[in-house]
Amino acid sequence: MKTLFIVRHAKSSWKYTNIKDQDRPLKKRGINDAYLMANIMLNKINKPDVFISSSAMRALQTSIIFCNTFNFPLANLKMSKSLYSFSDGYLIKTVKALDSDYSSAIIFSHDHGINTFVNRFGNQRIDHVPTCGIIGIKLDIKHWKNLSKGKIILIDFPKNHKQKSL
Repeated sequence: MKTLFIVRHAKSSWKYTNIKDQDRPLKKRGINDAYLMANIMLNKINKPDVFISSSAMRALQTSIIFCNTFNFPLANLKMSKSLYSFSDGYLIKTVKALDSDYSSAIIFSHDHGINTFVNRFGNQRIDHVPTCGIIGIKLDIKHWKNLSKGKIILIDFPKNHKQKSL
């Protein structure tokens, strides 16, 4: 059995107009959401064996917050330029390339690719994974290269933990 957690990067800032999309940082709300979700996950799941992030600044910042919260060495955080993609193709390739010694992995990536991946490999439809949303999928496989449909074991979004105003 393998367990995969997929995290959509936290809310990014559009304040900077003179930078590339890949270089957009998190906005304050994104930073707060990343800390919120990382701390919630710390109490819900075991520390994943490997942390992998898109090289886009917003995904990288989100992954660093999770690494620090889980006490996962930043030197061991893997970055993938190919995860800066909005289709599920590179996400699939990244998962299939994981070392079979890893029982669990957490990947920080982007919109559309996550939605497509989750609906393809999960057992329930999810219309939209919001920023800093987390999906966990249990896969009945021995080797990551044999990626196949699994069972969604976790769906959690920042809005689930925000206090409602009256």
